[in-house]
This record gives sequence, structure tokens and C-alpha cells, in this order.
Amino acid sequence: MNPGAFMRRAIDLARQSVDAGGGPFGAVVVRDGRVIAEGTNAVTSRNDPTAHAEIVAIRAACARLGRFSLAGCEIYSSGEPCPMCLGAIYWARLDRVFYAADRTDAARIGFDDAAIYDEIALPAEERRIPMRRLLTEEAQAVLDAWRDKPDKTPY
Repeated sequence: MNPGAFMRRAIDLARQSVDAGGGPFGAVVVRDGRVIAEGTNAVTSRNDPTAHAEIVAIRAACARLGRFSLAGCEIYSSGEPCPMCLGAIYWARLDRVFYAADRTDAARIGFDDAAIYDEIALPAEERRIPMRRLLTEEAQAVLDAWRDKPDKTPY
């Protein structure tokens, strides 16, 4: 299959999600020219605000491959990944991202991520949702323990 065919599949999944009462987003993870996982927006059907199409597809791909790294894979999304999905894409180490509609297209229909992008740029103490550090030294001790653990699985 070619990139256009993979993107068409992501868009078809988005349409299926809309027809089923879900959000208008679909995603496909591809490795070596083959689809290994798909996802649709399942936020309302699962009552899970993290169940965006890209996250659902990444989780399915990791489960199928039995690993947390998707290096060697690419993702096709019907919409530009939001900040959460973009973070997941980086953590999963996907090689490439293709998307159809961009963030302004999504904002036009009520999916506006601009406020989140704006919040990320602010210092923690200036964000709209109050943030306060607590028990920093205790948390640091756990981080140090992981750093010093000789048999850890790095990621």
C-alpha cells in the first residue's frame, strides 16, 4: 500500500467513528508497508479522555508487537495529533507522522487544542490549573533508585 491508501484507511476509520457516535478521528500504525494496528476516537464510548485515535492505535500496536517502542513504524492520522497524542508518538518512538486535517480544521469544529499548547509554554505556577510541588526529596529518592538500578529496562 502507498501513503495515500494508509491515510484513506485512517479517514475511513474516522468516518466509521462518526457514524457510530464517536469523535471524527482515526489512526493507523504501519510497519514495513503493512497495517499493524488501527484506532478510532473512543473518548465518549469508553468514558476515557485519553482514548484518542492515535493513543488507541499506539496501544494496539505495542500490544501486537509486544514492546513499548514503535521504532520502525509510522502513524497515519486523520487529524494533526493533539499535544497528548504528539507526546505519546514521541514516547513510542514512531519514525514518522502523516496527518490530513490540521489543528485549525479541528478547531473549526470545536476541537481546539490552542489552549493546551499555550498552557504548555507557561511556567507551571502560571498555568490555569493550579500546580504545586510536594515531597520533592521523597520523589527524588525513587528517581535516584531507578537511576542506580543495574537491571532496569531503559526507555
